[in-house]
Amino acid sequence: MKLKYIFALAGLLLAGSTLYAQVKISAEVRPRTEYNHGVKTPAFEGQDASVITTQRTRLNLDFKNDDFAIGVVMQDVRQWGAERQLTTNGNNVVYLHQAWAEWFMNKKLSLKAGRQQLVYDDHRILGSVGWAQQARSHDLALLKYQGKINVHLGFAYHNQNLNNNIYTGPDAYKRMQFLWLNRKGDSYSASILFLNNGKTQNLEFANGTVTKQDIICSRTLGTHIKTEISGIKLAGNLYYQFGEEVLKNNFGTPDDKVDLSAFNFSIDAIMGLNEKANIGAGYELLSGTDQSGADKLNSFAPLYGTNHKFNGFMDYFYVGNHGNNVGLNDIYIKGDFKPGKVKFNGAIHFFSADGKLDNFNQGLGTEIDLWCGYSHKGQVQLDFGYSHMFAKDALYAIKGVEENSTGNSWAWVQLTFKPTLFETKKD
Repeated sequence: MKLKYIFALAGLLLAGSTLYAQVKISAEVRPRTEYNHGVKTPAFEGQDASVITTQRTRLNLDFKNDDFAIGVVMQDVRQWGAERQLTTNGNNVVYLHQAWAEWFMNKKLSLKAGRQQLVYDDHRILGSVGWAQQARSHDLALLKYQGKINVHLGFAYHNQNLNNNIYTGPDAYKRMQFLWLNRKGDSYSASILFLNNGKTQNLEFANGTVTKQDIICSRTLGTHIKTEISGIKLAGNLYYQFGEEVLKNNFGTPDDKVDLSAFNFSIDAIMGLNEKANIGAGYELLSGTDQSGADKLNSFAPLYGTNHKFNGFMDYFYVGNHGNNVGLNDIYIKGDFKPGKVKFNGAIHFFSADGKLDNFNQGLGTEIDLWCGYSHKGQVQLDFGYSHMFAKDALYAIKGVEENSTGNSWAWVQLTFKPTLFETKKD
C-alpha cells in the first residue's frame, strides 16, 4: 500500500478529532537478531550456527467516538539483507496487519468486522502470536456483548469468487466460528470456549479446475480459569477436541481423513516471594497419538494460539511443527527477579511424549530458558535471552535428525521502540 494513502487516512482521523473523538497515532520499530544452532529442530552433526536479523515496523491508527471505532495497523516485516539497497517500491512492502471497524449499537452490544487479532484468555487457542514479527490476524466478524457474562460470537467464511463455493486459498480454514463466554469476579475469571474449525480437503479437479471439495471440521470445547488463593496465582485450562481431522506427518497421506479425540490440560501456579521476586511451577499435557496401533487421531492441536508462549522458547513443539504427533508432557519451573530497572527471568522445562514411541522411552529432553529486559520510560525496550535444549534420542528420532555432539542453543537480542506520535482525549 502506498504511503500517500496512509497519510490520507491519518488526515481523516485527525480531522475527526474535532468531533469529540479520540484519535491515537502510534508506531513500532522492532529489530531482533538471533543466533541459531538447533531452534525448532535439533542441529545435525557439523551444522554451522547462523545469525539472522529481522525487523517489524508498524504504524497504528486508532479512532473512537460514541458510535464506532476504527483500527488500522500498517506493517512491514523484513529480513536484513534480503532486499537490495537500491530497492524499488515493490508489491507487499507494506501491508495491512489489521483493518477493522466496530459499531457500538448500545452500551453493551457491538459488532466488529474486518481484519483483526483474536486474543482470548491465556492465548492458548486464540492468540496474537506477538513474538513472530508478522504476528497473526483474522478476517472475520465479531459480535460482542458486555454484561455480567461477556459473550463473543465470531464468524469467518472464506471464498475466492462468486462463481462457486471453492476455497483453495492460503488460510488455515475455509470457515471458522467460535463462542466465548466469560465471567469475572473480584478474585477470579472463568471462560468457556467452543470453536468449530472447517478446513478444505480432498479437492477434485476437472479440466484443471477445482470442481469439488470436502470440508473437514474439528471442534474444540473447553474452559480457562484463573484465581488467587492465599497469595498464590492459579490458572488452568481443560480443552477437548473432537470431530474429524486430516492425517499429516507420520500417520498417513495428506488426504487420509480420521476421527479426532484429543485433549489439553494445564495448571500454572505463581507465588510472590517479595515485592521483587516471584517463583512458579506448572504442568501441561497435550495428548498425542501412539506411533503405531492407533485407530484414531489423539493429537491435540492448539490451533491459532500464541504457541511461542508455551513449552519452551526454542519452539520445538507446535510452532509450525509437531502437529499430529505423539503429543507432549511439559513439567516446568520458572521465576523472575526485578532488583531495579532490569527484570531477570528463567524457566526449565522437562519434556516427554504422551503417545507411545516405538523404539524409545518417553523422555524427549530438558530445555533451559534465560532472558531479561529493560524498559526506558515505557517507549524503548531492550530484551535479550539464551536457551539451551538437552535433547534425548527420542527427540532426535521424532525430528528425523542424527544426534550431534555440540548441543542445541539459541540466543537473541531485541530492541523495541513504541512511541505515541499523536493522541487526543475525548472531552
